[in-house]
Amino acid sequence: MRMMLQAHIEAIQGTEVLKSGRLQTTIQAFGEKFRPEATYFLNSKGMRSCLFVFDMMGLDQMPEVTEPFFQLGCEVMLGPCMTAQDLQAGLAASGL
Repeated sequence: MRMMLQAHIEAIQGTEVLKSGRLQTTIQAFGEKFRPEATYFLNSKGMRSCLFVFDMMGLDQMPEVTEPFFQLGCEVMLGPCMTAQDLQAGLAASGL
């Protein structure tokens, strides 16, 4: 299932985990394991943020995906996302 992981970390704590190298290591490990189809880094809600779009094989992977970011002190959101084609198919199936 195509999922989007969003991780946000406030400025001071973000600086600490950047200086320690823990943030870079976590991002690299996530990329190597889950091979996201898209990765973005941005400022969102005044926090350092990253977004990953990737395939998750089952709900049992939720802790594996989120815990490394929680351990850094990140605010984490994980949920399914659609492409434009997925949306079109879903709207057609719903009769819209």
